[in-house]
Amino acid sequence: MSEVRSLIQELEDAMAAGSPAMRLNTLTRITDLFLSGSGQHSDEHLALFDDVLLVLIETIEVNARAQLASRLARLSDSPPKVTRTLAFDPAIAVAAPILMHSERLSDRDLIENAGTMSQAHLRAMTQRRSLSEPVTDALLAHGDDRVFQLVAQNAGARFSEDGFGKLVGKAAQDESLARYVGSRHDLPRHHFLKLLETASAAVRERLIAANPKFADVIQTTVADVASAISDEVRSTSREHNRAMTRIKRLHRTGQFNEAELHAYASANDFERAAIALAALGEFPMDIVERAMIDKSTDLILVLVRAAKCCRATARALLTMRVADRRLSPMDIASALAQFDRLQLSTARSAIEFYQLRRQSDDKPHVPADLSLEWYAEALPPRPGAIGR
Repeated sequence: MSEVRSLIQELEDAMAAGSPAMRLNTLTRITDLFLSGSGQHSDEHLALFDDVLLVLIETIEVNARAQLASRLARLSDSPPKVTRTLAFDPAIAVAAPILMHSERLSDRDLIENAGTMSQAHLRAMTQRRSLSEPVTDALLAHGDDRVFQLVAQNAGARFSEDGFGKLVGKAAQDESLARYVGSRHDLPRHHFLKLLETASAAVRERLIAANPKFADVIQTTVADVASAISDEVRSTSREHNRAMTRIKRLHRTGQFNEAELHAYASANDFERAAIALAALGEFPMDIVERAMIDKSTDLILVLVRAAKCCRATARALLTMRVADRRLSPMDIASALAQFDRLQLSTARSAIEFYQLRRQSDDKPHVPADLSLEWYAEALPPRPGAIGR
């Protein structure tokens, strides 16, 4: 440390002289000294290097700060204050190496950076080896289209339920993003289904082409393609198959009831809630999954009534996060009032009608937005509604 202390005197001389060359030379020597002992510095040593380097980086040019950032970025014991300061440097040439590689930045640092710095800073952050859910939430909250694309391509990024929802929502209008999101191995199946249902025909075709396991799926309409892919994804999902086997066994032996469906819906468990509703009502799985991811409440109300489920279960299914309905208390009250007026016989007739149409050789076109117009007549008008 005697060498460091002698450099502090040199630093004071350089600052007093005001010479950029002297300050740069001092910075280089201090950095070299720090790197030579990397991995062996005590907390006291790190604090001293922090203090010395912080004084220097306030007075040196961008190129010198960028060089310092590059040298410190991959060190697990880089001076913490200096590292954070460089990450928040307005010059992206300085901040990028730190944002991309430094392990010294905490999630809190990254989240603050995402909310206060430029899009270039966010893009650099997307290149980190790993990103936690809180950090990707921040990137998606503040990032532009390019940030969405880059973070979706990062295999080490982890996304929350809301994060996947934002990716899928934006992917409906972005073919490149749709391919990146659709090819992620961690994409929950209900989000993959929603991606297929909400994307344009062109996006779906590209998504199918990007997934070799769907190469043999040949259909004549966009709706049929989405349905066939849903069947393929369902059949290859281990989680889905395990849940299906268990629930079918319990239902067959009379040990499964509505209470389990309510519990799955309340826990936002898409897989099990869909299987449970299909089992209770003896519905085709595709119509249940469509109802659960549809932003409209109409179809799910028909299914819940036809399955002889109660109002509380209807509410739990309506408010599941998977559909991202974002219903207000007034919306929920209106939907439940509609559910209360819906007759069991009417709901069952609607389901039977759907199944007949589905089995017909002349299949109807299912609207891409899942509005499923033929259910509209089955539902009683909402309170205060003038026609439908």
